[in-house]
Amino acid sequence: MSDGSLWVLVAGTCAGCYLLKIIGYVLPPRVLDRPAVRRAVSLLPVALLAALVVVELLAAGSSYDIDAARIAGFAAGAVAVWRRAPFLVVIVLAAVVAAALRVVP
Repeated sequence: MSDGSLWVLVAGTCAGCYLLKIIGYVLPPRVLDRPAVRRAVSLLPVALLAALVVVELLAAGSSYDIDAARIAGFAAGAVAVWRRAPFLVVIVLAAVVAAALRVVP
């Protein structure tokens, strides 16, 4: 990818983000007050966060990387979240499990 096409891509992304933000101000309130729209808007952050977690869990660069230690750390963190552990405990537990599995050959 040349520098020129990269800048066109960056400018296009900026314009798209700006237009998306403007649409939120331009849409009439009656469109945003519909129950289906409210439900979709409330669930959208959860779906985006889940997608980011899956990408970080299973990808390394531009390829898939199934790392047992990373998956086990994620699983330990998921169980801690399910058990309603504090956020710091979730992070430390996931890191300790992943690190322990990387140390053990």
